[in-house]
Amino acid sequence: MADVTTFASLKKVIEQKKLSPVYLLHGEEGFYIDKLEKMFEEVLPEQDKEFNQFILYAPEVTPADVVSTCQSYPMMAERQVVIVKEVPSTVSFLNGLSKYVEHPTPTTVLVLCVRGATFKGKEFLTALKTGQGVVYESKKLNERSVDPVISDLLKEKNLNIEPKALMMLKEHIGTDVSRIYNEINKLTVILPPNSTVTPAVIEQNIGISKDYNSYELIAAISRKDFGQSMKIARYFRKNPKNNPSVIISTVLFNHFTNLMIAYYTPDKSERGLMQALGLKWPSQLTNIKSAMSNYSAWQVIEVLSEIRKFDGMIKGVGSRQNEYDLLDNLIYRIITAPGRVIL
Repeated sequence: MADVTTFASLKKVIEQKKLSPVYLLHGEEGFYIDKLEKMFEEVLPEQDKEFNQFILYAPEVTPADVVSTCQSYPMMAERQVVIVKEVPSTVSFLNGLSKYVEHPTPTTVLVLCVRGATFKGKEFLTALKTGQGVVYESKKLNERSVDPVISDLLKEKNLNIEPKALMMLKEHIGTDVSRIYNEINKLTVILPPNSTVTPAVIEQNIGISKDYNSYELIAAISRKDFGQSMKIARYFRKNPKNNPSVIISTVLFNHFTNLMIAYYTPDKSERGLMQALGLKWPSQLTNIKSAMSNYSAWQVIEVLSEIRKFDGMIKGVGSRQNEYDLLDNLIYRIITAPGRVIL
């Protein structure tokens, strides 16, 4: 396979203009591909763009058209840049470029953008490797991969963040990369360089209560504090826009899934648990440790079953009850789970 790179390393290469002759940008997360497209569009000086920058759209051109454009020589410039957008993930279009990418024109930078899908055609990828091309796959974030993305972006913006604030931000935004960038850009405007993002900052500027949020609900449920759990649930009921039940369901399910992983991890030291759960700071284990002292493995299995039922009901499967009535019931069932699972 051709050289595979990361967003950060590719961004640095583009900024330094140490470019390879061919790039394949593909993957399900379109946000990073859009960002890289714009960066490639700024590679040439403004005075060189008119005659040496070509933006093509795959539905409107053939592979032969792309090859013809790439094989022309730059006019009064060091290089030309050819960006092909909306490239299909099917093999036919890119296979039509295989011979070119094996022996690309050294004064052309060809950028192929397969947005929203992963390309797996072996013929083209083998040819791309032969021609020293570069592959970047933009993957969808998941629960475990979102933390470092938020932390790295804040670091890039010269900001630090407290673990609880990170959890609040993650639970509010989810894995939507575009929203992550937008919310952090807001904080960049508000806070001076080298500031620390605290729960109070999140509450004041993003609108998430530092005392009544999914993180605090997890903490209360983990220590079996029924009164505080219901107090938070009442706040959610009064503020449904910022606390949709579908997000609460996901957060609860992820927490108890992590708890199950923790139970079956051989190395239950702090380091072992952090590694198994993909955590960055010891403080992120607080709720896991609390829950491990209050719930048995059998209770966790029962709780996960209850959360699945809750998730189905709030989506209209077998129930028309108010979603926050269902949440109240779920909290009671979690905290009083007897752990008598029938297999």
